[in-house]
Parts: sequence; structure tokens; C-alpha cells
Amino acid sequence: MNKKIVLAFIIFLPFQLFSQERWNLKACIAYGLKNNRNGAVYENEKRAADAQAKEALADYLPKVSLTAGLDNNLKVQESVIPGGVFGPDPIRVAFSQKYNSTGQAQVDQTIFDQSLLTGLKANKYNKQQADVNVRKSEETIIYNVGNAYYQIFVYREQLRLLKENLGTYSRQVEIFKLQVEKGVTLQKDLDKVTVDYNNAVSQIRIAESNLTLSQNQLKYEMGYPMREALPVDSLSQQDVQVKVAVSNNSETFSVANRADYQLSQINAKLLGIDEKRIRAGALPKLTAYARYGAVGFGNTLGPAFKDLSPFSVVGIKLNIPLFDFFKRNAQYSQAKYKSLNAAENLKLDEGKYELEYENARTKMNNAHSNLESDTRNIQLAESVFRTTDLQYKKGVTDLTEWLTAQNSIKESQNNYLNSLFSFYQAKLDLEKAAGSLKTFYTSL
Repeated sequence: MNKKIVLAFIIFLPFQLFSQERWNLKACIAYGLKNNRNGAVYENEKRAADAQAKEALADYLPKVSLTAGLDNNLKVQESVIPGGVFGPDPIRVAFSQKYNSTGQAQVDQTIFDQSLLTGLKANKYNKQQADVNVRKSEETIIYNVGNAYYQIFVYREQLRLLKENLGTYSRQVEIFKLQVEKGVTLQKDLDKVTVDYNNAVSQIRIAESNLTLSQNQLKYEMGYPMREALPVDSLSQQDVQVKVAVSNNSETFSVANRADYQLSQINAKLLGIDEKRIRAGALPKLTAYARYGAVGFGNTLGPAFKDLSPFSVVGIKLNIPLFDFFKRNAQYSQAKYKSLNAAENLKLDEGKYELEYENARTKMNNAHSNLESDTRNIQLAESVFRTTDLQYKKGVTDLTEWLTAQNSIKESQNNYLNSLFSFYQAKLDLEKAAGSLKTFYTSL
């Protein structure tokens, strides 16, 4: 019996350990990159780009077609041989019979079509565009997962501080109750502390609700089952410690690192290729073809399929577009101006993304400074409260001073929590503006 218990313990121990696993930020992001549905969407777009490249190449490869037909000439058409050819009178003769069957196979091969050759150059950039879209999707997942993860940490910090405040009010309420019973303290003093105690309880309920919402948001961003528990790591806090090194050298920023900018570059190149492709449509096109088939005739169906006469043809076809009522010129003009606009937008994007980076860097510096300042203010407010609490117990000061000192702690805590979330938000925004979200993830 004891062996069975030991065996069961050994079997189920790994599952218990797994269920108690704590998810840090890197693990959450890794899960999101693998399971978020947006990743599957952009992977499918990447496969679609590969298929599009094959489609474009197919236009320059041989094409084979098979055709067959059967005609039932309800009234056979007759032709007239003028008189004097086979006799003095005109002769009416039919060059077909009631049933006519045909079958043929044809191979067409494009020899020269500059518009197709130019269009093939777009395959390279279509694949690059799909790859960059995949990267952009991954960066979005990293940003959203990180943002939700940091929200959980901030709400847990809020709950910790609120529960500390609740403990302080709870102890004071108990003291005042005893003092009211002994008649050494007025009921209104007990009521003042009780009001703050009840407010702390309500704030804890709100914080717990916000924590649940942020946990659900994290599950959604990760693609994690909503009904399953997600034990987020809040013990070590290795990946949420306030340790940053904000560079003051803006030369480290390169707009080319931004996925959005890379997409704009690719779009500009694709528009340039489209402009050249339309222009090349005015050049001659040369095509070769080979055809082999058979034709049969008969007044009944049998001979029409039995007595077949084979034929074969090879040849080349030259197509020279001369005039299309300015349609191609209009298409070329549209493509030309789109390409020019893409080049101008690319220059605008350079300035826009550099501005975003500089603003994000400034916000990061400010957020870091505010967080350090608000952290010190909490310590200072707690020190003031300890002194005031000791004075109150000795009767040197009154309840108003005690409540004011405690409210100063709450105010400094709120400022600290706001600064904490602003810091993490600024951290992610800076990584996004620098185009280094994947580097941020791998360095966790």
C-alpha cells in the first residue's frame, strides 16, 4: 500500500510543480509569440506572398492547354462555286457534314515581355514585406504583453500598500473602541478613523477588480486560455526592477530599425516597380506557340470520332501595342505620382520617427526621475507618520495631525504608483520608438 502511495506521488509531482510554475515576463512573451492569433494571421500572409511570387513567375513559364469540341450542324452551310469553274452553271456545295469533332493541344511560351520581367522584381519585395509584417506583429505582441504584465505588477503593489494602510487603520480602530468604552475618547474620533478604514476596504475591492481585469487582459494578449489560472511571478521581480540606463546620445537611434519605416521603404520600391511595369507595357511582346490536333467529319456520330485527320502548327506571334486612347499613359501617370508621394512620405517618416524617439527618451528620463522622487517621498511620509504616531500616543499631538500624516502616506503612495506605471509605459514606448522591442525581449 505504501509503495502505491509513493508511486502516485512520483507520478503526480511533475504536474503539481507545473501547476505552481510562476510566469515571468519573458515566459509570458514567449507564450504570446507562439499562441497569439495575430501571429498565425501574418504567417499566413507570408505564405500568401510566396504563392504570389510563384503566380508571377508562372506568367513567364510554358502554358499547356487542351481543347475539344463537337458541332451538330442542324443545317449544313453551303458555299457556291461560280459557273465556269466546273461547268456553265453555279454549283452549291457543302464543305462540312452534319457532325464535326475537333481536339487539340497547344503550348504557349512567352519569349519577351518586358512588363512581366519588370513585375518579377516585385517578388523579392513582397517577401520582404511579409517578413517585416511578421516582425511588426511580434513587436506588437511583445509591447501588449509587457504592458499588461506591468499593469499586474502595479496593481499588486497598490494592493500591498492598501493592505498596509488597512492594517494601520484597523489597529487604530481597535484602540479607539477601547478608549470610547473607557470614556477617554469621543465617538467622533472613532468615526473619523472608521471612515478611513471603510474607504481603504473599498479601495482594496476596486484594486482587486482591476487586478483581475489586468490578468484577463494579459491572458488575451498571450492567447492563453481565459478560464485557466495564470500564476504571474510577483516574487523575484527580476524583470520589473527599476534599473535603466537611458542614453543621452541620440546618434544611437537609427530610423531604419523601425518596422514601420522598413514597410514604407518596401512600399516605395514596389510603387517604383509598378511604374516601370506599366511603362514597359508599351513595348512589343513576342510569343511562340505549338499546336497539335485532329478534326473529324461525318453524317453520323461514329465517323465524326473515328475518321480523324491530324494537323499540327508551330509559330510565333508579335504583338505591338500602338494606341489605346491614352489609357496606358493615364495609368503610368498615376503610378508615377504614387511613387513620388511614397518617396516624400518616406522623408516625412524619418522626421516623425526621430521625433517619436526623442519624445520617448525625454518621457523616459522624466518618468525615471519622478519614480525615484516619489519612492523617496513614501519613505519620508512614513518617517513623518511614525514620529506623529509616537507623539499621538504620548498625547503631544491630536488626531487631526495623525490623520493628516496618514493621508500624506496615501497621497505619496498614489503618486508612486502613477510614477511606477508611467515608468514602465515609458520604458516600452522607448523600446518601440527605437525599434528594439525584440532586443528588449531577448535581454530579459
